[in-house]
Amino acid sequence: MTVNLQNAEFVLSAVSPKNFLQDGLPQVAFAGRSNVGKSSVINRLLNRKNFARVGAAPGKTVHVNYFNIDKTFYLVDLPGYGYAKVSKAERDRWGRLMEDYFARPDLLTLGVMIVDSRHKPTADDGTMFRWFKDTGCPLIIVANKLDKLKKSEIESNLQLIRDTLELGEEDQLIPFSAEKGTGREELLQAILAGIA
Repeated sequence: MTVNLQNAEFVLSAVSPKNFLQDGLPQVAFAGRSNVGKSSVINRLLNRKNFARVGAAPGKTVHVNYFNIDKTFYLVDLPGYGYAKVSKAERDRWGRLMEDYFARPDLLTLGVMIVDSRHKPTADDGTMFRWFKDTGCPLIIVANKLDKLKKSEIESNLQLIRDTLELGEEDQLIPFSAEKGTGREELLQAILAGIA
């Protein structure tokens, strides 16, 4: 399957479940902590500078954002979790929106969960991992910020992620650097295989 990643357009920002798209196109949902570089990963994947908004302050994605990629699939950018300096009420609203999205496994074709390769996954990461697993959809874990690690730290950090999230054999873990482009091809191929 070949997809023209340059043919990508923003479609919709869903503020409530009634706005969720359901038109038969596969949906690839991206999730990650507010400061993990989710927008940067999306921009690197699409080879676009400012396609997904990159914020100086974490927590810029506050709705479920849909991008149509070459009329082949939706890239669904979910609200970041866990860190953003916003009111508890606003964080709770994001949480409910995410729960509503995950309560509809028919919407989800493939999950892409982004973690920070430098740190042990947080309790919030663990919760997000379980939400994805409970839908039964395939999941790709992307360990971003690889460029910030020394070569000698990479394997042990990846093992820590595998152990903490209790990844199974079927769970893909892709070392990634949005900064350098490491892992981009692997992630792209995994996504295309997941929606084929």
